Amino acid sequence: MLPLSLRKEEKMTRCFGDGDPLYSQYHDDEWGIPSTDDRYLFEMLSLEGAQAGLSWALILKKREGYRAAFHNFDPKKVAKMSDSELDELCHDPSIVRNRLKIFSVRDNAQVFLKIQKEFGSFSKYIWPFVGGKPIVSQHKTFDQVPCESKESQAISKDLKKRGMRFVGPKIIYSFMQAVGMVDDHLIDCLFSSQHTHSKECRPS
Repeated sequence: MLPLSLRKEEKMTRCFGDGDPLYSQYHDDEWGIPSTDDRYLFEMLSLEGAQAGLSWALILKKREGYRAAFHNFDPKKVAKMSDSELDELCHDPSIVRNRLKIFSVRDNAQVFLKIQKEFGSFSKYIWPFVGGKPIVSQHKTFDQVPCESKESQAISKDLKKRGMRFVGPKIIYSFMQAVGMVDDHLIDCLFSSQHTHSKECRPS
């Protein structure tokens, strides 16, 4: 995270988010920062699935609604949600009212728990796909940023095989950007690794 002193002293150039406080905060404090926190990884995996076909700005606006609806993305609690609970959420305007997406969160939570049991944590499962450290890009414009990669394709294939839904390679690439497995901050962005600030990893 960029030190507060630097935020005040420097005129910031962001990859995205200027003009939207919620979006800029997400850019500054979350996007591209490595995370090994399983709860956070499950949250972002769920939100990226909800975003499919929609804008990320919309999902950010509904984020608190999702946290309330899905027990702050505690996978153990979400995995035990009943059909009736999920059916009620299909009428909840604070989230995207798509039945397939809503029910997929519970299904994915159940798979998530199985992965945790097999590997010790979801983080220990997911990070080896990128060799345990972020893939840092050198892009000048977002036109150069891919929408998927060989790594996102491999993760998508494996998660689908395990039974997860809404985890296509494009969704997974966005997830990788969100949790810092990929650092796609443009090189002229003040939050790029090209600059001197450091990003602390969110621990598990």
